[in-house]
Amino acid sequence: MPVHFSSESIEVQFGKYKRCIIFVPVMANTKNALKAMRQANKRREQNRLRARTTRNAVRDLRTITGKAEANKKLPEVFSLLDKLAKRNIIHKKKADNLKSGLMKKAASMA
Repeated sequence: MPVHFSSESIEVQFGKYKRCIIFVPVMANTKNALKAMRQANKRREQNRLRARTTRNAVRDLRTITGKAEANKKLPEVFSLLDKLAKRNIIHKKKADNLKSGLMKKAASMA
């Protein structure tokens, strides 16, 4: 049986953010294993990029002091959180808890 080595780089894009990842050689025993490894690496990087982008958006929303600006940004952040929950990157209840905390913070602003 032939042994395949994978040493590749992929580009992952999420919105305006883009990353290039280079993978080290890993041995795969079959073509199917090689393809599964490529897919898993690509999905892992996409999920990491989505999660990082969402965490940054939540952090930025928490630092906003104006109520009007916060209310404008809330739907965008909620959409990102819902997408993460839909893809099982974070748990649905965690997304709901984050949204609840952000709504409370926005409501308490003067």
